[in-house]
Amino acid sequence: MNPITKICALAIVMLSSMTTLAWSQEAGDSGDKTLSPYFFVKSDDPGTDALPLKSTSAAVDIAGVIADVRVTQIYKNEGKRPIEAIYVFPASTRAAVYGMTMTIGKRTITAEIKKRDDARTIYEQARQEGRSASLLEQQRPNVFQMNVANIMPGDTIKVVLSYTELLVPEEGEYEFVYPTVVGPRYSTKQEDTAPKSEGWLRNPYLHEGDAPPYTFDISVDISAGLPIQEISCTSHKVSTNYEGRSLASVKLDSSEKNGGNRDFILKYRLTGKKIDSGLLLYKGEKENFFLLTLQPPERVTTGQIPGREYIFIVDVSGSMHGFPLEISKKLLKDLIGSLRHSDKFNVLLFSGGSMVLSEESVQATSANINNAINLIERQRGGGGTELLPALQRALSLPRAEGYSRTVIIATDGYVGVEAESFDLIRKSLGQANMFAFGIGSSVNRHLIEGMARAGMGEPFIVTRPDEAPAKAEALRKMVQSPVLTGIKADFGSFNVYDVEPPSVPDVLAERPVIIFGKWRGSLDGRISISGISGSGSHRSIIDVSGTQPTETNSALRYLWARHRIATLSDFTQLKHDDEAVKEVTNLGLTYNLLTAYTSFVAVDTEVRNRGGEQTTVKQPLPLPQGVSDYAVGGVMAKAALAPSAPLAMAEAPALMQRAAPDMNSLKSCPAKEEAERKADKPINIEKIVVSGGLKESAVKKVIKANMDDLKACAAIYGLHGKVVIKFVVGPDGTIKKVQVVVNEIRGSNAEKCIMEKVKAWRFPGAQGRTEAEATVVLVFPG
Repeated sequence: MNPITKICALAIVMLSSMTTLAWSQEAGDSGDKTLSPYFFVKSDDPGTDALPLKSTSAAVDIAGVIADVRVTQIYKNEGKRPIEAIYVFPASTRAAVYGMTMTIGKRTITAEIKKRDDARTIYEQARQEGRSASLLEQQRPNVFQMNVANIMPGDTIKVVLSYTELLVPEEGEYEFVYPTVVGPRYSTKQEDTAPKSEGWLRNPYLHEGDAPPYTFDISVDISAGLPIQEISCTSHKVSTNYEGRSLASVKLDSSEKNGGNRDFILKYRLTGKKIDSGLLLYKGEKENFFLLTLQPPERVTTGQIPGREYIFIVDVSGSMHGFPLEISKKLLKDLIGSLRHSDKFNVLLFSGGSMVLSEESVQATSANINNAINLIERQRGGGGTELLPALQRALSLPRAEGYSRTVIIATDGYVGVEAESFDLIRKSLGQANMFAFGIGSSVNRHLIEGMARAGMGEPFIVTRPDEAPAKAEALRKMVQSPVLTGIKADFGSFNVYDVEPPSVPDVLAERPVIIFGKWRGSLDGRISISGISGSGSHRSIIDVSGTQPTETNSALRYLWARHRIATLSDFTQLKHDDEAVKEVTNLGLTYNLLTAYTSFVAVDTEVRNRGGEQTTVKQPLPLPQGVSDYAVGGVMAKAALAPSAPLAMAEAPALMQRAAPDMNSLKSCPAKEEAERKADKPINIEKIVVSGGLKESAVKKVIKANMDDLKACAAIYGLHGKVVIKFVVGPDGTIKKVQVVVNEIRGSNAEKCIMEKVKAWRFPGAQGRTEAEATVVLVFPG
């Protein structure tokens, strides 16, 4: 085979099979089990209520820039046996959780903050003694777990948790986000060797499109302090009632009772886009706290912009299949398409493995931009989410001499390696700034915001396709011209200490400079904030004596402690630094806050379940809106490459460099053009025969969902004509047996390819069904 022909063949393999290079282990697979999530299968036991969470609701009060939130969870046991309910749920990455109560009938128990291990011990003892108890633990800064023990048949238990957070406006717009569901996290850790704190990753999920099994409600009261110009909710249907120029209430529409499968996002602007800059003070019994908010100067675009190099990292794993990946494509097309000719760029795609557009960044010519966009457009989503190797590879790519490097990553963040990622990025500071795009309706905001924070960049969250162009434009402006750099704070005679953050990073967006801290002594002096803007030196002054402490600012103590905890917690999970862990623990105990090392526990005094026997039930979660079953691994395809393909893939970069350095030369590859022509033609489903309770419609749905995988087999092996597939489906929905008969093909490897694809298919499990059979006749285009 001559080099050009071989390049064409390799191009077909790489572009057709990119998203199937990795596969995930299903919950029912044999061998060692990982912590990967799995699909919920309802128990055959009629005496156990497998869905004890009946409702979750939130009441939000926003006063100025501080939001106070009360979350109510209602658990009810409609079965015949006592149960323990375990529920994993998200919260804002800025949330400072400061209280919890548990109500059983007329008895309300206020939870106490304890060291995590102590709280777990108290809970387990109460559980075994037959007393109702609840335990709230933090698994990640934005992921919590609620355990409620000894819920007796007929019981209704109400758990209320309270938290506060700071709202930071951007370009004059305030945004309140209430996350509703934790997306499935990809993990390769073995279940039997992983630490207990990671056990929450192995959580049951409902199938794509299934409504949450509990109702959802939220209401928001806004007291802005300044006239409100407009309020909008981009995620849910709401009704808004204005009670004055600066007061408003927002309620969820009754049609959204099943809206707990995506983030609730509320945005509002004040008249004239004004931001309430200034100083907030709180005088406590032992400590006093302040919050300084300063509006930065307007962005000034200069013509003296140095050369830029952009590394785009795109997540094409199974959880990105469908809605999130399509948004990523749109986002990256807009970003890459707007690069200047003087810029350089590269693209790295990752799932279980990774692939780069080029081993070195290429000039932003029309041809190279088209090649990159075509590569991105071909992705379908599949495989695990190996984020760390992708970051390592991207940060190790050769740097373009004389260019300023910016790394931009697009992902939903459904991984369990947040701390390791932050540590890697922090160690690479000085090599590149990191900008993270969270793509999807319920992304892992802890990862997205943490990567940007560690990389001295900015986070972006894109929840809808129509947001992508505006976000891409905002990023482009941001990286080209920072608003304020070299920021210094001078507090003069105002006696402050324990200031957070210790140093203020560059302001890259039109958002205020935020500084927390404590103060002592008299209220006098002036605070000066200075820096360099696009137009030169900048200075802002705040007169301390003009502000008085108020009791309404009591949340400042929680917000300061939460900010300090966030800085420490990004890395303590990775390093287990004794001093850092001790400091986080002390902060949690001192300020009554939930942390990775402190938990809330509430225990009833009455013994209600003598003997303590009960069934533990993990509350299944809905998949976030727009996330497919691929995120859980239920329909994830295994690699479709022929046995020799990995070697061919390994030699591809060198071969291409020798024979065709310019990727644009592949445009004239006849084999590639033929593969593209066939890929555009549909595979016809000629006949489906089912038996044993399996529905024809279910078979057709699964085939259509996996059509791209079948097309990949056809492209690799030149497959055309009729293919007969016979398979047996077990009660759990997995394929137990498969046989493939292929006509008019060029080699038996096509049969193996299709068999591997079909073996990965999954059907909904069926109660009472033993095994079912299906015969399918497909016609591949010639």
